Amino acid sequence: MDSTMQRAAEPARGLQPDASSAAGAAGRPVPMTMIQALRSALDVTMARDAKVVVFGEDVGYFGGVFRVTEGLQAKYGKSRCFDAPISEGGLVGVAIGMAGYGLRPVVEIQFADYVYPATDQIVSEAARMRYRSAGDFTAPVTIRMPCGGGIYGGQTHSQSPEAFFTHVCGLRTVMPSNPYDAKGLLIAAIECNDPVIFLEPKRLYNGPFDGHHERPVVPWSRHPLGMVPEGWYKLPIDAASIFRPGKELTVLAYGTMVWVAACAAEETGIDAEVIDLRALWPMDLETVLASVRKTGRCVVVHEATRTSGFGAELAALVQEHCFHHLEAPIERVTGWDTPYPHAQEWDYFPGPGRVGEAFKRAMEA
Repeated sequence: MDSTMQRAAEPARGLQPDASSAAGAAGRPVPMTMIQALRSALDVTMARDAKVVVFGEDVGYFGGVFRVTEGLQAKYGKSRCFDAPISEGGLVGVAIGMAGYGLRPVVEIQFADYVYPATDQIVSEAARMRYRSAGDFTAPVTIRMPCGGGIYGGQTHSQSPEAFFTHVCGLRTVMPSNPYDAKGLLIAAIECNDPVIFLEPKRLYNGPFDGHHERPVVPWSRHPLGMVPEGWYKLPIDAASIFRPGKELTVLAYGTMVWVAACAAEETGIDAEVIDLRALWPMDLETVLASVRKTGRCVVVHEATRTSGFGAELAALVQEHCFHHLEAPIERVTGWDTPYPHAQEWDYFPGPGRVGEAFKRAMEA
């Protein structure tokens, strides 16, 4: 195990099952990819609660384009896990109706790039349900979608639309960075009475990725965060974790960029504290502010386009709350303001080189 992976695996990060879980309920940990951890989360919740239903394009018989739902239809039947027409607006609209009648639907959008036809249902209906009914109705809908690049998917299979959803009152937006978190957060999302946008960085499905695409893929079986309890456990969907402790600067990241930031810290020799937001909104502002006040420097990293990206909100929050603690301007490292290119994937992707340069600028200011 290299030093980046070792630091990232330290137990001080607070990645333990929720205290509300019964002792021993989570079961023994076994090696899982993120795909397997997500499938396990769906399996566990479907077994515990008959109201949980899973559906989407190719989700049933085929098991999903990334095989996250593989085997669930055979186990729970076609009324609990089923295929749906190619209509994202229809998928989410049906899920909202199901939720109104007491079910807990989990919808898979095949790629995050395809969610836009469903935005009216998500924004105007699901997100407003509790408010417009004065609490009489809720919309416990979980909308799963693979996001991000790094797989040569080009402009229509690589987008990171998280900022769209963090802007909408009434939605929760979550993005895990590892199998352990993915299972615990997905279970919590399904059990939550609010609609949850659950974004899954597909470059992390089969192993951690530090941005060095020229290196062999590291499987999750070789990393402690790939050891996932077989049973039920959940993590709070409004809590960040300290992925890599440090003293010289704070990095705010989520998803794949957590691993890239940790790699950049190792390569530059800068003692960066990497905060894995996990829940983008509502977010754990206390953990963010405590870190920035300690280090006095802040770098924000995300894969989505720069302008109006979620990093702008993070920078504004840090500026508002930590102005007198900052020793240097806040740095942002992001994707470019262009469609995600196919031929120049790694020029667009915020790799450890670009992130490391931002670290140096923050330290030299």
